Amino acid sequence: MDLSLGFQTHSSCTSNPNSIFRFESHNRSPIQLQLLEQDEQFASNEDEEERGFSILGQTVSSKKRGRSRGDREPSCSSSTASPSTKRARADDQLAGINFPQASLEARRGAVEAWGNQSIRVADPEVFELMVKEKQRQFRGIELIASENFVCKAVMEALGSHLTNKYSEGMPGARFYVGNQWIDRIETLCCDRALAAFHLSKENWGVNVQPYSCTSANLAVFTGILNPSDRIMGLDTLSGGHLSHGYCKPNGKKVSASSIFFEAFAYKVDPSTGRIDYEQLEERAVDFRPKILICGGSSYPREWDYARLRKIADRCGAFLMCDMAHISGLVAAKECLSPFDFCDIVTSTTHKGLRGPRGGMTFYRKGKKLGKGGAVANDADDDHQYDLEDRINFAVFPSLQGGPHNNHIAALAITLKQVATPEYKAYMQQVKRNAQALSVALLARQFTLVTGGTDNHMVLLDLRHLGLTGRNYEKVCEMCYISLNKAAIFGDNGSVSSGGVRIGTPAMTTRGCLESDFETIADFLYMAAQIASTIQREHGMSQINFLKGLRSNKDIVQLRCRVEAFATQFAMPGFDI
Repeated sequence: MDLSLGFQTHSSCTSNPNSIFRFESHNRSPIQLQLLEQDEQFASNEDEEERGFSILGQTVSSKKRGRSRGDREPSCSSSTASPSTKRARADDQLAGINFPQASLEARRGAVEAWGNQSIRVADPEVFELMVKEKQRQFRGIELIASENFVCKAVMEALGSHLTNKYSEGMPGARFYVGNQWIDRIETLCCDRALAAFHLSKENWGVNVQPYSCTSANLAVFTGILNPSDRIMGLDTLSGGHLSHGYCKPNGKKVSASSIFFEAFAYKVDPSTGRIDYEQLEERAVDFRPKILICGGSSYPREWDYARLRKIADRCGAFLMCDMAHISGLVAAKECLSPFDFCDIVTSTTHKGLRGPRGGMTFYRKGKKLGKGGAVANDADDDHQYDLEDRINFAVFPSLQGGPHNNHIAALAITLKQVATPEYKAYMQQVKRNAQALSVALLARQFTLVTGGTDNHMVLLDLRHLGLTGRNYEKVCEMCYISLNKAAIFGDNGSVSSGGVRIGTPAMTTRGCLESDFETIADFLYMAAQIASTIQREHGMSQINFLKGLRSNKDIVQLRCRVEAFATQFAMPGFDI
């Protein structure tokens, strides 16, 4: 049986004199395509056919050489051949091609010279900066609650060849081909995410492609809401997150969630620092949001998910939790789980989870939750969740391009570790360290917002010392201690900048125990004394305060003590 593709002759193919691609053929007859059973005859017929083409003015010609069936090597043989054998075969296959410029070996050498250089060789300037950052991490005390250290396996995945592949779409439905192994990695990551948080595939799904939790949150809003629909979350100054609809007190809209949607915030009780659920319910019933958001970035206490579920039901709203800060505690079952009552749960992957920097979105499937969180008995479509397609479509193509495959592989590695008893023990130690730090700070006459903590962080109130969070943060940084300023509410409801947020996960990862955090409390107390002295001598303005920092000898002494303490502990992922 003959199949014919009637390609035009040389003259018709080059009717455009400006064409950059000109096909030249010495055989003007149509090309005959035959079945595979006839390939020996086809090879002999084409044995001496010479073909050529021109690209950008360079003529490349080739001569196809017939080969009998017995001479042909099976295609799978290359998988077991040595590199030298593979290269010899490639040379043999290309022997008939005339390359007008550099030789093939020269070009190979150029690729290897460029492609196999280390950072130290390829870019000494960047390498030097990276070394300095590595030393900073090793020599200091990391207390920023949203930071942690990853293991070597996660670093290897992040710096792997997986970054080369473009994989727009979902597993099994990609825009590009060649994603069979990427699909398996992402599917494995999703399976591990559900397992790490003790979820069934029948009731929950997950998308692991978001670039951050902020991206995950915006994808939820984009998938479920129309522009100008209403959302309601914890006020940023009360410990909420920017992506939950932050507006400045003067009304300026800051985040995309407040720009594209109508946002209204609930607040903590200024006298206790805890969420006032009665006031929250009153405002929610009046505002009637389509999504009620719980979770925050600077809230050290548990959330009453059951109460929030009832409020969401009364408003007819979806209940969404951003568990970015407590996801490790949730996975280890060391705090209440939002999955028992929420419709949607989002998270970062790099805080307590100790993974790469990215986000995840969990969404319910199947029957909708009824009143109080119970699964509805009705089986009709009106009582079935339709979140999966809407959220996945919002991630791609609505908001993002191709996923970061190296990140997803690193996350899969992380989630395998999260499901182990060793990780649960780690999160238990994180909580014990936070409790020990809380007690130690109170013993040194510090004031804590809410009086303590239920999770991995404490919120330090510096107002009674007359300090601002910004100045105290700067003193700590000069002493190799990393923490971050935070706004807190005063008793009269006014907002003060006299707070800092402190977290225990990172130093727990390095091996610190309760007694070590008592030492850290001493360092924090010394830093407060230094800040008070500088502020008293130079004033509170940032310019004058920084001048006082440069000439203060106590900072040098505390820095040396901090470095001596910190360098006792190992760094995961790399050697110093």
